[in-house]
Amino acid sequence: MKKLFGIIYTNLFLTTRLFGAITACVVLYLLSFFFTWLGIVPDIAFYALLLLFAIDFLMLYRKSAGVFAKRMAPERLSNSDDNEISIYIENRYGFRINAGIIDEIPEQFQKRDVWFATTISAGERKQINYVLRPTRRGEYEFGFVRVFVRSALGLIAKRYNFEQTETLPVYPSFLQMRKYELMAISNRLTDIGIKKIRRIGHSMEFEQVKAYVPGDDYRTINWKATARRGDLMVNSYTDEKSQHVYCVIDKSRSMRMPFEGLSLLDYAINASLVLSNVALLKEDKAGLITVGEKIGSVVPADKNYAQLNKIMEVLYKEKTRYLELNMEALYTNTRRVLKQRSLVIFFTNYESLPALQRQLPFLRRIAKFHLLLVVFFENTELKTLSEQPANDVEGIYIKTIAEKFAYDKKLMVKELAGYGIQSILTSPQNLTVNTVNRYLEIKARQKL
Repeated sequence: MKKLFGIIYTNLFLTTRLFGAITACVVLYLLSFFFTWLGIVPDIAFYALLLLFAIDFLMLYRKSAGVFAKRMAPERLSNSDDNEISIYIENRYGFRINAGIIDEIPEQFQKRDVWFATTISAGERKQINYVLRPTRRGEYEFGFVRVFVRSALGLIAKRYNFEQTETLPVYPSFLQMRKYELMAISNRLTDIGIKKIRRIGHSMEFEQVKAYVPGDDYRTINWKATARRGDLMVNSYTDEKSQHVYCVIDKSRSMRMPFEGLSLLDYAINASLVLSNVALLKEDKAGLITVGEKIGSVVPADKNYAQLNKIMEVLYKEKTRYLELNMEALYTNTRRVLKQRSLVIFFTNYESLPALQRQLPFLRRIAKFHLLLVVFFENTELKTLSEQPANDVEGIYIKTIAEKFAYDKKLMVKELAGYGIQSILTSPQNLTVNTVNRYLEIKARQKL
């Protein structure tokens, strides 16, 4: 009989951790009546368990604000990057507690297992950090921070709800932009894949005549100034500045294709933001045009302090459309807005050669007045299929079709080059590095 009581009490102790003190007390009270009706006197452990419940209840509920918690998040989140979120928690009880924390993160992440378990000593403060990686721009709404507290007895849990609903905007990847900015300032762009391009000759933009110092190019010696001063004097040249650099982003349905959680449009937006920042650091003028079935947003090229914020605010709101790209509208707009020869970097996507050929007449017209660089994407899924070995007839067909599409992409590059149009065929993850590389190459080789 004592063994039976022991099993019952053990099971009841475990169930109280799930159903709480009230349910356990009701069950124990009914069991006491049941055993009394059978003529069985409950064991002393029954009353000891009730006493432990009472003690645990008083320890947790005698103080109304035994725990304080709050979420600490940045004012805005960076798309496609790991954003750090922190939860600050403070134990105001006079004893050690076991805490379980639930942070109600936005529904866009579709996570239902955000649970943090920790132990906090009396009066101790802790900070719990975790990361969120959004894959869409827009507004993300956070909910409550809920804390479940247990004492060392662990029979009862008290829940604390901290209302901290807030809406955070997710902007294009400004963390990636800052990384490239710091690398550019410290001349460490090679650390992230940016190539050094050998400069051909030097810029013809004269800056000043200065005294010769060891290391200066002796070919730039100004002999007339040297004769007048009696010391070696050299001409100093500077990079050509204030050149117009426009990022043109296709937001038609061809840019809806996903890759690692992001659409091709988001990759183009992130790359455009980084490129605009690098252009401004090079003292060029950065501008932006978005186009779908009609012209979307237009930010005229400029290099003032607020230009990057203007571009970021415009990119934050852009979404893909469901219609075809209107190349005629793009050509007309570039003729109207671009008043001087500019570098036009056109982010788009072509899946077949006929799709390119339909737009080629308008691309040729734009290239007649500006330096046009067309950036489009490799289909990485097809590339993977083409590299896999074929084990049967079906595999041979799939491999052949995949290789045919990959070959068409290479033909597009040759087709554009035949008309003097530069192009970049790149995978989405290498888009930013390849685009910045080409921009720096164009600057170094003075093609603009």
